Amino acid sequence: MRLTDYTDYTMRVLMYCAAHPDRLVTVNELAQEHGISRHHLTKIVTDLGRQGLLQTVRGRGGGMRLSVDPARIRVADVVRTTETDFRLVECFDARSNRCPLTPTCRLKGLLESAMDAYFEVLEGRTLADLVAPDAAKRGAARAPDAAAPIPVRSARTTRPTPLQPRARRSQAERADA
Repeated sequence: MRLTDYTDYTMRVLMYCAAHPDRLVTVNELAQEHGISRHHLTKIVTDLGRQGLLQTVRGRGGGMRLSVDPARIRVADVVRTTETDFRLVECFDARSNRCPLTPTCRLKGLLESAMDAYFEVLEGRTLADLVAPDAAKRGAARAPDAAAPIPVRSARTTRPTPLQPRARRSQAERADA
């Protein structure tokens, strides 16, 4: 199985923001740091904002930051919402399956078990597990609720929702920018 670039870049955005919880991160900064197109990153940031995972601030001195404690964002949830196809082989889709071995083949069951094991590992890991320990601690310290992981809503498969109102930055935050 191979993850799409969209999923890879989504994880990079989340990890970078989790590693820098004390400041706003910009799309330009991410694009330069990772060698990724600004256009692709802007689409991802917009989706993550719609899902409620990122808080975005527009204008001069703007940027983005996580709006959720990194310990509450499960890697499996991010992968499930960003990947579009988990059909490892033809027989995973009954509508398009033309394989003559399907009635007696055990490969599908083996691959389903492997996929279950893959997601079981990802279910046990959060964004906080993927960043340096000191950055994760800083992020958890500033997060208001470090309860159980929250499910990630897919911006790709659900109806678009209006964007959350942007939080106004305090005068101190503007002075720091």
